[in-house]
Amino acid sequence: HGETWSTVCDADFDQQDAEVVCRELGCGLPVEVLEAAAFGRGEGQVWSEELQCRGNESDIYSCPTSSPLRHKCSSDGDAGLVCADSVRLVDGGSRCAGRVEVLHRGQWGTVCGHGWDMRDAAVVCRQLRCGEAVDALSDAHFGPGSGPIWMDGVDCRGSESTLKHCGSPRWGKNNCEHSLDAGIICSGVRLVGGSHCSGRVEVLRGETWSTVCDADFDQQDAEVVCRELGCGLPVEVLRAAAFGRGEGQVWSEELQCRGNESQIHFCPTSSSLKHDCSHENDVGLVCSVSVRLVDGGSRCGGRVEVFHRGQWGTVCIYGANVKAATVVCRELGCGDQLSGQNSLPGSGQIWISHVNCNGSERTLKNCGSLGWGEHNCNHYYDAEVICSGHRKPRLTDGPHLCSGRVEVLHGETWSTVCDADFDQQDAEVVCRELGCGLPVEVLGAAAFGRGEGQVWSEELQCRGNESEIYFCPTSSSLKHNCSHDSDVGLICSGHTGAQLLSGL
Repeated sequence: HGETWSTVCDADFDQQDAEVVCRELGCGLPVEVLEAAAFGRGEGQVWSEELQCRGNESDIYSCPTSSPLRHKCSSDGDAGLVCADSVRLVDGGSRCAGRVEVLHRGQWGTVCGHGWDMRDAAVVCRQLRCGEAVDALSDAHFGPGSGPIWMDGVDCRGSESTLKHCGSPRWGKNNCEHSLDAGIICSGVRLVGGSHCSGRVEVLRGETWSTVCDADFDQQDAEVVCRELGCGLPVEVLRAAAFGRGEGQVWSEELQCRGNESQIHFCPTSSSLKHDCSHENDVGLVCSVSVRLVDGGSRCGGRVEVFHRGQWGTVCIYGANVKAATVVCRELGCGDQLSGQNSLPGSGQIWISHVNCNGSERTLKNCGSLGWGEHNCNHYYDAEVICSGHRKPRLTDGPHLCSGRVEVLHGETWSTVCDADFDQQDAEVVCRELGCGLPVEVLGAAAFGRGEGQVWSEELQCRGNESEIYFCPTSSSLKHNCSHDSDVGLICSGHTGAQLLSGL
């Protein structure tokens, strides 16, 4: 007012005032008027007049005002407002899923699905405060709209605050029809404190993220959360704030999913929890991730595959940038990207092509591409990535595949292992990972000959129950100074096809 910004008292701000504010900002209709400084206490003065809008004004300048206020307000009574924004999702069953429509010149219209991808979807989900984008859809997946097609050829970088800030031709200029209307699915759930597919479970209700009580979260709930995030199946439900204590409120309802729902929005809920929970009881969840590296010998190296609509498929190397590999390695917790190539052809679906990441994405799915299933590719061009965490064993110079000198691939370099730093637990994991049964004998003093190159500079500290040496802890400083005269060897029980039958 004049040259001074002032907050507004919640007791003197009503629905008609809200309609005018949202209209003036080009943000559609009001969704919710919030009281008690819901968006934080403002600074400076509280406005000394009361708006008395009728609701049909184009701006608040045209609204009558009353002076003085009927109530005595402080910044603890600052009014907040949520408008419908200039974008909405319709016919998807919730406010966070559906056909994309934008408000322009007072009229809602659709967005053409030409080139519509996950970066575009991410902007809409963030604009609507609906969590992360789960799927970018075209071909009128949520049914064809009507009226104008306002936007076509949308090209977002992914960092824009609103869809209107993304690149596109002029409003209403398109070569499109409603059978191609774009849609998206945003996630009403997120996993915090881990990776895209693991972390503390938080659910979105209205504008607020809340944690979930571990005593009221079961396997069926976990299946729906992992499915909604595109993260495969649940691996483990973790209790007692395993991913740290959350902030804000613990959700006051209990999920009662059957396990076959596509989103938690469709799960029944009970309005009263059976347990009294605090953030000490925040539930955590580990899903099986939405990207994997296969046929490369370890979980940190191999052909790139993504999980989409319940099916694993490959990624075409055409048009992919180097930062895409960086995103994959970080998403898998596998360190930095070392190399990328295409020497491991897969089968089945080719899900994405021309992947274009800026390097900051939490998951490969949030990078730009031609769209799901859109490609001109074959499996000879399936992308492969090697990360710095790529680690696998082999047994060399022995008489059988399951016996020989132990060597470990770390990144792209094979190294031998010091006999003084290799024990029975390490041997069990190496034999298991190679599919060679149980360890029979650990041999020191280069029993299978002296290796070449370097001796591995780390010490394996396996517990013995790991499925592969990647999961074994390591110590970065060896306790012993080793040369190739101390290369360790190993004989596993799988070195022979012999077996004992009908024993007592």
